[in-house]
Amino acid sequence: MKNKPITASAMAKKLVLACSRHGITVGSAESCTGGLIAKLITDIPGSSAVLAGAFVTYTNAVKVGVLGVDPAIIERVTEVSAACAEAMAACAREKLGTTLAVSATGFAGPGGGTADDPVGTVYLGIATPHAVYSERFCAPAGATRTQVRSAAALRALELLWETAMEVSVDRGE
Repeated sequence: MKNKPITASAMAKKLVLACSRHGITVGSAESCTGGLIAKLITDIPGSSAVLAGAFVTYTNAVKVGVLGVDPAIIERVTEVSAACAEAMAACAREKLGTTLAVSATGFAGPGGGTADDPVGTVYLGIATPHAVYSERFCAPAGATRTQVRSAAALRALELLWETAMEVSVDRGE
């Protein structure tokens, strides 16, 4: 019997419970997901002990002016890139003072995209106390804007949970 895929709501609950148990706080910087990651977390009772805050940085001006992303990154590799996702996560973690931060920047569609990063491509960044990294996520071909955003938000929650488990192990918990 196959395991049933986890829903975003169930993943958010799993994240909040784990982070609460281990004293881990999180934050987000979201572009294409438009606050959906933070919304999913705040849907869970007790999330105020975990989620410090979130930035919806839909335009480059806000990514730079509010979040603090170096404009040279956007000029060099665009806002839909691993480097921008990493900078967004690192800036969010620093500004919010959290243990972890996640970011999402990509092409939700139906327009946009490039040959290398077609519609449905989302870069997810993770910032921890010791590292910053990113993952390129691709929604299934033909996914709608809503499906791209929902799938990216679910993957961001999974990344936060996976990283929270690593952080708790590093702490010897």
